[in-house]
Amino acid sequence: MSTLAVPAQVPSPAEDSEQLKKAFKGWGTNEDLIISILGHRNAAQRKAIRKTYAETYGEDLLKDLDKELSNDFERIVMLWTLDPAERDAFLANEATKKWTSSNQVLAEIACSRSSYGLLLAKQQYHSRYKKSLEEDVAHHTTGDFRKLLVPLVSSYRYEGDELNMTLAKSEAKLLHERISDKEYNHEDIIRILATRSKAQINATLNHYKNEFGNDINKIYECFSVMQDLKADPKDEYLAILRSTIKCLIRPEKYFEKSLRLAINRLGTDEGALTRVVATRAEVDLKIIKEEYHKRNSVTLDQAIKKDTRGDYEAMLLALFGHENA
Repeated sequence: MSTLAVPAQVPSPAEDSEQLKKAFKGWGTNEDLIISILGHRNAAQRKAIRKTYAETYGEDLLKDLDKELSNDFERIVMLWTLDPAERDAFLANEATKKWTSSNQVLAEIACSRSSYGLLLAKQQYHSRYKKSLEEDVAHHTTGDFRKLLVPLVSSYRYEGDELNMTLAKSEAKLLHERISDKEYNHEDIIRILATRSKAQINATLNHYKNEFGNDINKIYECFSVMQDLKADPKDEYLAILRSTIKCLIRPEKYFEKSLRLAINRLGTDEGALTRVVATRAEVDLKIIKEEYHKRNSVTLDQAIKKDTRGDYEAMLLALFGHENA
């Protein structure tokens, strides 16, 4: 569920464009005006503003924002202003160019988006970077990471609710055999995670728990397969494998943990905080906030107010649904 607060009476794209142009004029940028507009418009409205701004002033709104803003505030506004598919393409390209084995952004995008959402992101990737996402992932990753990530970003899953319980039972057994043998990079594991529908994977992991597992993990309320994939907590491939499963089955818990780690570490990880808020505000940030409150002693809003400052804080709170932000 979205946290975005859009006013009942939304100004026209022409009015919003005019106000944004005014915010850029003079000696100082009017950051509050920018937040009051872009922080309270949905994806379709932001797209219309960008189009109208270009037609009216012959300039790219994103380039003007880039010139006028800086630091974390610039990044949250820029990411938010992008169309969701453009944003995912940008983040995926950034992740491939800055690839490290601890970077889970590619698995996050491949597994937490809908099949159509991932397809649109890959189309935008073609358009922006003149090559395919699959090509870049294959080029920049190595070994087991490449073996897992290329099929994940290549996937186009069935989105319906149809289940094959016989298949779920047989593939649960197959997963258990491979994991018991510590064959974490086996093609059977990767094939199941990269091709089956999310509903089918959910059924398979339920069978896995019932047939081979212990109690549900109380921290993540996830499946015992997650326990079995914690054989080596420092193994970065296993970490991405666990994140893949969480993003497919319990994305709100994956993103809650991402935010918790971003905020609770020594020095806030603004990159992760910005990415999660910008990509989930119109999707399920309300549910993520509820998960955060359950898991922690404070609300996510309180944590943000404690760890961030200034215009960056104000933009985050606007996307959290604070109407006066």
